[in-house]
Amino acid sequence: MEPKFEQLQERLAEVTDLQAAAAVLGWDQTTYMPPGGTEARGRQMATLARIAHEKFTDDAVGALLDDLRPYEASQPYESFAASLIRTARHDYERAIKVPPAFLTELYTHAATSYDAWTRARPANDFGAVEPLLEKTLDLSRQYAEFFPHEHIADPLIDDSDYGMKAASVRTLFRDLRDQLVPLVQAITAQPPADDACLRQHYPEDQQRAFGEAVIKRYGYDFDRGRQDKTHHPFMTKFSIGDVRITTRFNEHDLGDGLFSTLHEAGHALYEQGVSRVFEGTPLASGTSSGVHESQSRMWENIVGRSRGFWQHFYTQLQDTFPLQLSDVDLDTFYRAVNKVQRSLIRVDADEVTYNLHVMLRFDFELAMLEGSMRVRDLPDAWHERMESDIGVAPPDNRDGVLQDVHWYSGQIGGVFQGYTIGNILSAQFYEAATKAHPDIPNDIARGEFGALHGWLRENIYQYGRTFTAPEIVERATGSPLSFEPYIRYLRGKFGELYSL
Repeated sequence: MEPKFEQLQERLAEVTDLQAAAAVLGWDQTTYMPPGGTEARGRQMATLARIAHEKFTDDAVGALLDDLRPYEASQPYESFAASLIRTARHDYERAIKVPPAFLTELYTHAATSYDAWTRARPANDFGAVEPLLEKTLDLSRQYAEFFPHEHIADPLIDDSDYGMKAASVRTLFRDLRDQLVPLVQAITAQPPADDACLRQHYPEDQQRAFGEAVIKRYGYDFDRGRQDKTHHPFMTKFSIGDVRITTRFNEHDLGDGLFSTLHEAGHALYEQGVSRVFEGTPLASGTSSGVHESQSRMWENIVGRSRGFWQHFYTQLQDTFPLQLSDVDLDTFYRAVNKVQRSLIRVDADEVTYNLHVMLRFDFELAMLEGSMRVRDLPDAWHERMESDIGVAPPDNRDGVLQDVHWYSGQIGGVFQGYTIGNILSAQFYEAATKAHPDIPNDIARGEFGALHGWLRENIYQYGRTFTAPEIVERATGSPLSFEPYIRYLRGKFGELYSL
């Protein structure tokens, strides 16, 4: 069987290389590409996606996977061979259900839609993207219909968070919401923290240097990565040796660029930590959207907004920005970066209110896919739901329905639930890590992250997609997904901050 396994690896490596080439084009489109390249870029990315899809869904790949069933069964479940065959078969059986012509249309449309969004948002022009969003919705529904499902969103959710369904996410969100709303109400009933110290003039170059110094301490390897600017920050990977992040800077909001950098570095630490053995295979990436997001939220919030973190880094930040921060004490700054308030923008939302933003988007996605909400009704629905759920309504579409890139660069459905699942898992993983290494909080206060990073590498990162998200969670923490550690974390941290 080993020659057949080698043939499978060779075919998968070709597909992986094509996908990496498409990722390079996507990164370039969102960082340096001139606007005039949009039409051609959409065609180029669609061509690569079509060729990769055709190579992967070739009958010969299916035959190899069938022939390798006995070999897979003879290997330990977590071995490289068994894991690769199992994961490739899962991906293959989904991929053969999607026609290549559909993928060409989807990727071409996504490039056009993204380009339109980059202009529509600053212009507050929802009308410019409304017809494109209508087509995105239609394509998302078409995609879902290629798969058997109980709810039309299930196939989209399954792509990102394998094993989750609309019904299970709804139940999780309902139970979490019951815990969050009273906490939000108790905190926002008090006078808000003073965050004026963050709203001074902070030159971009100094922001960048400070943020990059921090993530280097985290363990982000700049010999295998780099950071660039974009409209909406993201992480992308071309190989285990080339994992890049992007950020954005606001010279009048210190937190915007800094916490975007810490967030994307969390994603990148995961991808840089995947075993090198998996290079060029479907195993060489994070196992799910939720597990991936747990890492960005952990390094951004649980670590990067902790008191211990700032006990170490605040004097360095003051040295970087003496005019702005020399008269601001640590307690004032710590409260500023953890300010809880009813805010308009998801990516800028605090830890306590953030999930309410996600739930709004998830509910709207389900409603659009079900047909109970029309695209043209989104702006008004957004305004009403923000007012009722978060207590503040956007003055325009720029900070309302246009604020997130996701619907304008991909599909509608299957993405947003991962952000809240990630928040939940970030606390569950951190709790398990500190149980194994009780000195981690003290390490953080010394600017040392080796124990935490090492535990995450050992228990999560190295495995890539060897295990599914539920398997990883159970192996790493000893229990299934649970939001109790997350609620304990929020109540502990913000109970102290706000004397609850």
